[in-house]
Amino acid sequence: FFSLPKGPVEGPTAAPPFRRVDIALGCSYVGADVRGWLRTSGASSSEHPATLVLRGVSVRDDGNLDDITEYKVPQENPDSSSPIVFEVSAELVSIPHAESLLHADCEGEEVTCEISPYSSQWAGKGPCRTSWFVANLQISSGISIVLVLRGPHCGSQEEKEEHGATLHPKLRIPMSKEGTLLTTVEFQSSSRNTSLRTHLGGSVTLDCRFALAPSSSLSSLEWKRQHQGSGRSLFRYQVGGTGPEAQPKVHVDVAELLGSGDASLSLEGVSVGDEGTYICLVSTPLHQAQHIIHLHVVAPPRVRVIPAVVSFERDVTTTLTCSIAGYYPLDVSVSWTQKTPEDDTEISLSNARFSSHRQSRDGTYSITSYLSISSATARAPATYSCHVSHVALAEPISVSTHLKAPEQTGSEGLVGGFIATVIFIVVLFSVLRRR
Repeated sequence: FFSLPKGPVEGPTAAPPFRRVDIALGCSYVGADVRGWLRTSGASSSEHPATLVLRGVSVRDDGNLDDITEYKVPQENPDSSSPIVFEVSAELVSIPHAESLLHADCEGEEVTCEISPYSSQWAGKGPCRTSWFVANLQISSGISIVLVLRGPHCGSQEEKEEHGATLHPKLRIPMSKEGTLLTTVEFQSSSRNTSLRTHLGGSVTLDCRFALAPSSSLSSLEWKRQHQGSGRSLFRYQVGGTGPEAQPKVHVDVAELLGSGDASLSLEGVSVGDEGTYICLVSTPLHQAQHIIHLHVVAPPRVRVIPAVVSFERDVTTTLTCSIAGYYPLDVSVSWTQKTPEDDTEISLSNARFSSHRQSRDGTYSITSYLSISSATARAPATYSCHVSHVALAEPISVSTHLKAPEQTGSEGLVGGFIATVIFIVVLFSVLRRR
């Protein structure tokens, strides 16, 4: 990872809040063949090492940019085995999440970068042609970025000289004197999350944003949801059309979409049926970019143990019931423990029984666990606890019931008193008879 400071954006007299830097990322170039044609042409794909150099990116100066290592092009005359270096100008379109890309190494994040040909069009009969590439960047924190790059083309006077342009040894398109491919960002889109978790009944916003070069324009936006093999369009807006087509509970702010490029989708009253893979598809007359967001719906369990207090009775087996209800998804962990005043720690119990899972109308699940306590083996007083773990819980839930120590009941006192009275009467009768 390399980056080259370009100096302050503002005057040199004061420390500016932003600086322009170069960000270099190690990538893989995945192409159809050495001529860079689209993989949709039917040719087999190949992978080649590449470097993506984002030139002049504006980032916030946090005081730690002075030690950035200068990036240097490895060699001026690359061969077909050398990494392909893409130099990217961001003058027309800004690079989203630039600070996250710059500081990924320091933050312990991993950046995955893949570059592939988007399209190639012959321009005239000469050796040069207009080339388009797409760079897909993924940061392990969940950020995804798509950059549509316009490559070397036949627009400049230098490239119009049929034999004056030096072609890249692998891609066979014009390259710079340093052996790099000069490209420009024409279209970028990004999302802060590739995976989201939201609670049942709540609201959630699926982030999707884009920016275009002045020469390009938005054509349409569509949100789709896929789940368990079926797909459905949730929102669609066609520029110049009659208006957005949206399903209930979903909302996209069209004013923000057209004004700032905010294509985010909001969901209200999230249900289990809203879980799935969401696709944000932004289209221009020439290109498309998409982001995939996995939405997971969760609901924490409600736990109750009955009875709350158990009286110890000889020759009686008592069953404790732990009811776990209202949770989603299905996987849940339930365990029982016992603890007496003599125990330093809780003792795990393995003789619990379970009912089958039950699913309610809202899609949540419930299950019941049973623990039998026999007076022949139980120790009293004691505390019995039901512990429940679930993905929707920050920590397990524990609900307890208490087993009371044996006490002398009223009936036992009456019997003892009756026996004592009989014995007293017999003894008194014997004494009086002797007299």
